[in-house]
Amino acid sequence: MKKLKLGLPKGSLQDATVKVFERAGFQIYVSGRSYFPAIDDAEIEPVLLRAQEMSRYVEEHALDCGITGADWVLENGSKVTVLSDLIYAKQSSVKVRWVLAVPENSKIKTVEDLNGKRIATEVVNVTKQYLKKFKVKADVEFSWGATEAKVADGLVDAVVELTETGSSLRAHKLRIIATVCESTTQFIANKTALQDPWKKEKMDQIVMLLKGAITANKMVGLKMNVEKKNFEKIINLLPSLKNPTVSNLTKPDWLAVEIVINEETVRTLIPKLKSIGAQGIIEYPLNKIIY
Repeated sequence: MKKLKLGLPKGSLQDATVKVFERAGFQIYVSGRSYFPAIDDAEIEPVLLRAQEMSRYVEEHALDCGITGADWVLENGSKVTVLSDLIYAKQSSVKVRWVLAVPENSKIKTVEDLNGKRIATEVVNVTKQYLKKFKVKADVEFSWGATEAKVADGLVDAVVELTETGSSLRAHKLRIIATVCESTTQFIANKTALQDPWKKEKMDQIVMLLKGAITANKMVGLKMNVEKKNFEKIINLLPSLKNPTVSNLTKPDWLAVEIVINEETVRTLIPKLKSIGAQGIIEYPLNKIIY
């Protein structure tokens, strides 16, 4: 039996990745410190690896494909193909950023002020490439962690750190002076795997199901019964991905209406629907939305 060697990110993305695979219809079982989780698809051979290393192993054909951050593909300079962005980390649709930050009381105001300074970061190559654009020469050193503490203790002049909202940096009394790059989670593959028709089809199927699960994450379905005389008022109130599904009920002059909407709107929408005559309103979760 042919198998697709799939790299799954170990660490901060691991739990979110397992959950999105579950919503896509795949059950993944991670056991203790094992790097070889089980999956209920005999055609997939999953391996857990750090996101920082994923693109190298995909490029070197140790893996056919994998899930990692766009930032680590850039950092490693890996020649891989991106099949899709998969924005699901922390159940957010917000891209994360690598930013240049300095102490709040620092005299450094711009990127150019970093000439001759020392910067700590995990993304050394990305940072050097960014500084090169501004013709800035600085000492960029690799940081194994606790990067914010290094600048707070005066060990370095600035850091390039990953952030989503900037709240952690502000808590450490750091000030952002520039965005180095943005990043999303990506499904990547190597050219050899893509040239294999069976593997290409398998990867396309996985991506389709993952994207469907991600799209459905913050959506819900609504069903309701509506009198025909109230139909226009109901329809004018309903947001929908497409036109609502409408069908006749056995009870004369009544219709069944079904839509898919953003979950955030439900708490305000349902009382309005009830007030203009909708009955038997049912809200239900969605696993996947496939366009």
